[in-house]
Amino acid sequence: MLSCTYLLIDLFTVIICFIFSFHHKIKFNRHFGAFFKASCIVGLVFIVWDAWFTKIGVWWFNDQYILGIRILKLPIEEILFFICIPFACIFTYYCLDKFFKLNWKPLPEKIFVIVSSIISLIIGIYYHEKVYTSFTFITTSLSLFILYFVLKSRWIGKASFIYLLLMPGFLLVNGILTGTGLPSPIVNYNPAEFLGIRILTIPIEDTAYGYELILWNIYLFQKFKIKEITTSYD
Repeated sequence: MLSCTYLLIDLFTVIICFIFSFHHKIKFNRHFGAFFKASCIVGLVFIVWDAWFTKIGVWWFNDQYILGIRILKLPIEEILFFICIPFACIFTYYCLDKFFKLNWKPLPEKIFVIVSSIISLIIGIYYHEKVYTSFTFITTSLSLFILYFVLKSRWIGKASFIYLLLMPGFLLVNGILTGTGLPSPIVNYNPAEFLGIRILTIPIEDTAYGYELILWNIYLFQKFKIKEITTSYD
């Protein structure tokens, strides 16, 4: 049973959201296609990133909590992570965006993106010797810049607020993965490759990693969703 721990975390993260996807007032199930296209594209990039970090020893996985099935030397549960976590987050984003007006005014959003991008870039460059810290914060900075200034995404503020609302769930899931409530962590980190600042047992870099993952999922999900709607009217 212990070997199913990571798999159960994936399952419990997604199951309630999946069930409510079929609710008549939500109907998120109509956009499953858009979600899976987006999550597969973004997930592929993050899986390559994940596999690289695993190969160079930035992090590794505790065999007692996983089934032992691996792809690119990553546990199958880690692959599922890039579907289950985005599903829960995109579902939440979709619902809140559907029922509440959470859009930011242009100027505050622009200031937020610029300040966040600059701070992330400074952190990434200053701690260049720490691979996880440097790579994560620099790519987060670039993602914010590209999404806002190049791709003209005007939902960054709203998405950031919703990500903040998702923090309790993030702390629960990532907390268990990094050892909260367990005798030992499921995911272990090389102390030389990150700042050592933790929220409970969670490296602070994980918050930026998750933020970047969700931003790109939202961007592609919305693109594919619009395309689906447009196609249905043709």
